[in-house]
Amino acid sequence: MPRYKLTIEYDGTPFVGWQVQRDGLSVQGVVSKAIAAFAGEQATVHGAGRTDAGVHALGQVAHIDLRRPWRADRVRDAMNAQLRPHPVAVIAAEQVADDFDARFSATRRHYLYRVVNRRADLTLDRNRAWRVPRPIDSEAMHAAAQGLIGRHDFTTFRAADCQARSPVKTLDRLDVARRDDEVLIRASARSFLHHQVRSMVGSLIWVGEGRWSPRDLAAALAARSRSACGPVAPPDGLYLAAVEY
Repeated sequence: MPRYKLTIEYDGTPFVGWQVQRDGLSVQGVVSKAIAAFAGEQATVHGAGRTDAGVHALGQVAHIDLRRPWRADRVRDAMNAQLRPHPVAVIAAEQVADDFDARFSATRRHYLYRVVNRRADLTLDRNRAWRVPRPIDSEAMHAAAQGLIGRHDFTTFRAADCQARSPVKTLDRLDVARRDDEVLIRASARSFLHHQVRSMVGSLIWVGEGRWSPRDLAAALAARSRSACGPVAPPDGLYLAAVEY
């Protein structure tokens, strides 16, 4: 059975998340239906990460096994024809080795969080960024963020229902940069805990507003307690930007 790697972009607003659930529309579900419609078979779609409701993707990766071989560009185009009008697109498809696994073969995942720092409401970026109306200091946020880089127990920034076996993760990158009224936060690691990025972003916003100092952020990490975390940023601004293999 040939295996295909899919690179998928989607607007997460109308979905309950990536993973199929009992109720509601999921990205995994509409992708599975698109495969069935063009290939005439039920194929399991294995994703690199399970994004939550409202979280977007610029470069989600999945793999599927099909009974018969298809040209990769035919897989891409046929799936996109069946995915309409859902806000989901297969950006690329390629045939890969049988031992490729979208989740377990990944060596690094990259997330982007978009904050729009302005008083006016969002229009074009509604549901695609977090509007923070109060002034925030992006340079202070970046400086504080460097204290989270490395291997740590991230219990403070972990969702209560996180199913990861260990709260210890190695964070490779956490950068904060301003571009006009937009503050971009980029995080990279082999893997993340549930809500880790959104929890770190919410705490960094407190630093940017002057509520917390870098020492406060470091103390929150050291506390290893969910109660020490700042606010959890909303899903609207979070994007699974890319997955490395």
